[in-house]
Amino acid sequence: MESKRDFLNELVKNNHLNVDEDVFRKAIRGKEMAFIKRSGIEKIQFTNDIRVCFEVITMQPDYVVIKAIATKGDMVVESFGEATPENTNQKPPYYSAMAEKRGLSRVVLKMVGAYKYNVYGEDEADDFKQT
Repeated sequence: MESKRDFLNELVKNNHLNVDEDVFRKAIRGKEMAFIKRSGIEKIQFTNDIRVCFEVITMQPDYVVIKAIATKGDMVVESFGEATPENTNQKPPYYSAMAEKRGLSRVVLKMVGAYKYNVYGEDEADDFKQT
């Protein structure tokens, strides 16, 4: 099994990510974690020809859940993006856009195996935003 560092190096190299613009590290609850910014998610999706469709599960004024379905060849990955006042700090709040971004990030990173190495998308939680 490769290390997290090896995985990240390969992810950056194989998907033409810019380490200064698309990737960052941040300590969350005392543990350093790696994050991919939205630009990096889009590059990974494009480079790997990952197709993503969205399905609205719940759309209320202050609670949105969107299902993201990613396909690449015969492989299919599904996940959800959600946004509520408790987990979204946007002013004004754009719950549907945030739910979509979170769903996209999750399925793309699942498709390339990033979660095995504790690599997450910046959009997945407000705590994950680069400061």
